[in-house]
Amino acid sequence: MLRQQDVGHRVVVRRIVGVSGDRTLFTDALGELVDLTETDLTLATDKGTLRVPLREVHRAKRVPAARRPHAAAVIALELAADEAWPAPVRGRLGGWLLRAADNWTGRANSALAVGDPDRPLEAAIDAVVKWYGERGQQPLINAPLPLAAPVNATLDERGWTSRPLTLVQTAPLTPMLATTARADLPPVDLADAAGDDWYAMVAEHKGTLPAAALTILNSVPDRVFAHVRDTDGGLLAVARGAVTGPDRLLGVSLVQTAPAARRRGLGAHVVRALAHWASQRGANRAYLQVEERNTAAVALYGRLGFSTHHTYLTREAPRD
Repeated sequence: MLRQQDVGHRVVVRRIVGVSGDRTLFTDALGELVDLTETDLTLATDKGTLRVPLREVHRAKRVPAARRPHAAAVIALELAADEAWPAPVRGRLGGWLLRAADNWTGRANSALAVGDPDRPLEAAIDAVVKWYGERGQQPLINAPLPLAAPVNATLDERGWTSRPLTLVQTAPLTPMLATTARADLPPVDLADAAGDDWYAMVAEHKGTLPAAALTILNSVPDRVFAHVRDTDGGLLAVARGAVTGPDRLLGVSLVQTAPAARRRGLGAHVVRALAHWASQRGANRAYLQVEERNTAAVALYGRLGFSTHHTYLTREAPRD
């Protein structure tokens, strides 16, 4: 049977679906295990999310990943993403990064567990707890999968919980560049600075922006803020792009559309505009981070050519 340390990995589940005469009927499901509770397991399959009651599971096991990226590729992508979302308070634990930003976003307020922490794993986790405790913050660890599987297993044993699984997806820019902008959509304005209404739209989704948030959003040299407005100047959609890392990767973030303007293709419209901007700065690939449970966003990015490179879990220490 599956265990908590299998979350984030590719598994196959044989499920009991009925009985015909004296014969039990089964069906198999293959996908990524995204949640496991005392009563159910949840898979992300090619056909969508599937929840299976444990009472219906005949057999389940982990199987090799369909496309497992090299550890070096995962680390390089995570470091480029960290550079594009730079927490103002930082520390190091060997190869691990310690990050704090007034509790604004998990990415900027978690230890990134890539590389060697220069000490036994239990001692590294203790050091993370101490570092965040000194800053009055709940200790979080960002654990890329399957690279940080040993970290996850140890955190399971220590009672750390998991936030929803995040997909780290990548896509080539070339197909996006080949798409002609739709004539029926307003143009995308790209600026080095965000307007007040841009920040207000982001705050509706991400909460009030503290000073640390403004530092994160504005301290990357190659960054851009996308705005789409209607004919009256009202804001319809926003996004942020940043090009970082030795491979010049475009990081796409904060793609948001006003409720009244959804289902018009504006999300894809702003991502394509960011792709054109990034290609002029030497980028040929993009990445983004999206929660697996956000099925609408995952579908949008899939249409733009994004696929999952790896995943990560944000782990949270038990509260006293």
